[in-house]
Amino acid sequence: MSNYKDPHVFKFTKVGETATGFLSIAENHLLPFKVERIFWTYHTPESIVRGRHAHYKTEQVLVAVTGRIIVTTDNGKGNIQTFVLDEPDMAVYIPPNVWHTMQYSHTAIQMVLASTAYDAADYIREYDAFIKHWLK
Repeated sequence: MSNYKDPHVFKFTKVGETATGFLSIAENHLLPFKVERIFWTYHTPESIVRGRHAHYKTEQVLVAVTGRIIVTTDNGKGNIQTFVLDEPDMAVYIPPNVWHTMQYSHTAIQMVLASTAYDAADYIREYDAFIKHWLK
């Protein structure tokens, strides 16, 4: 697990120029954790809000490979943040125990780098259960 406690935006290395195009790099030594899983979402209607969960252990880095993604985070202690990902070299870090939602533009493709393999037991899917988790 990384030392980061709060969601935050960061930029990947961007190499290239306008005339020839760009390349961004995500290597484990540049990320706040070792990547164990990569997945992506696409063709999500703009009216749909995805996410609506937190993780007990999993850390994530979200990237809008194309389009725009509005990410809202809630740490359960009254700190709600909104991040707009609209450049492919921008990312938002989501630590464990942070409720998050995403809303996509029509053309958005989101890539997620995750610190763990999928485990259904790692998800907190009900907001009330998430808040109760913080009241313990």
